[in-house]
This record gives sequence, C-alpha cells and structure tokens, in this order.
Amino acid sequence: MDKISVLIVDDHGVVRQGLRTYLELLDDIEIVAEAENGVEAVVLVRQYNPDIVLMDLVMPEMDGIEATHQVLEVSPTTKVIVLTSFAEDELVFPAIEAGAIGYLLKDVDPQDLHHAIQAVHRGETQLHPDITKKLIDRVTASQKGADTVPGDLTPRELEVLALIAQGQSNREIAATLTISEKTVKTHVGNILSKLHLSDRTQAAIYAHKHSLALDD
Repeated sequence: MDKISVLIVDDHGVVRQGLRTYLELLDDIEIVAEAENGVEAVVLVRQYNPDIVLMDLVMPEMDGIEATHQVLEVSPTTKVIVLTSFAEDELVFPAIEAGAIGYLLKDVDPQDLHHAIQAVHRGETQLHPDITKKLIDRVTASQKGADTVPGDLTPRELEVLALIAQGQSNREIAATLTISEKTVKTHVGNILSKLHLSDRTQAAIYAHKHSLALDD
C-alpha cells in the first residue's frame, strides 16, 4: 500500500511534534519533513513533492496563505489542508481562495484529522463545520435569488445532492440509497457538470442555498 506523504508546517515545535507523534502511528501516513514557516515549506515541497501539506496560517517570514499560493505553483499535485487555531473571515476566505481544499481547526479530533487527510488525498474538500457555514452564508448573501434549481437534475441526483450537503461521503451515500459507490460517483459527476460547479463543497453550498439539504 502506497503511503500518503505529509509535510507538517507550523511555527510551534510542540504542535509539529504532536502531529508527527500521532500521524507516524498510522499505517498509511508518512511524514516526509517539517517546516516552521512558509519559506521553509516551499523549499521542502520542491524537494519532496508531498501528497499533503498540513499548513498553519499565522507564521513568521511567510504566512500560510502566501505559502499555499507558492506551494501549489511549485507542486500542483500537492493538496493543502489548513490546520489553524483561527476561524476569522479574513483568514478563512483568502486561504480557500489560495487553493487550500481543507480547513480544519487545531482542536480537531485526531481520528477526524486522519480521515480528513485520506479524503483530501482522494480529492475531496474537508472543512470544519464552522467554516462550511461561513462559506454558505457568504454565498447566500452575495447570490440571494440569483438563480433557480435547474430542471434537468433527476430525482436521484437531487437525493445525492442533499446527502452531499449533509457531508456524506460517496460510500455513505451508497449505503443510504442502497446503490453502488460507482453509481454515486457518476451521479456526483453529473451534478457538478449540470450545476457548473467544481467540487463537493460548492455543491453543498448550492444545496443549502436552494433549501435542498435534508434536515438532520
């Protein structure tokens, strides 16, 4: 089994050591290096081309937002997960706009962090619930009443869209609807194509905006 290579970027040595100690216990994770600021992160990404970068935001010399920009320029296949203590709008939105496809807070449960790394490695967006709400609120405020749900989504696709909005993975959706995971993947692709969206997070935002999300 190929391991997921991870670069840890944080200006606090204790945080880096804590992440390394936990992640090195996992069979599918390999820590390739650590960096204490964005400048070091870019150099190490160029050297190791890691699958995942766990990126702090507030750091000396180069912050995590600029580092994310440069990391993705150096290694477009690398995926960035922001791991920070801060959920302020002025950090969240620039980080996501810079290309981070994960945004987690440092109080995340270790198992949830592991699952997030696995999901981002598969190309899925992973956001802390508070961050998802911020994005939904922002899109809703800026696009309120802009368009309507297109009529070419099938009833099954609407079901899948609602479950995406609940944060379910393809496997979970397959179990909920009693269909194959391959079929779910096809439905997700159709939804993104028909709605002209690029990823599951945008689909979830769309579903909430148009009141298509299922009640918990």
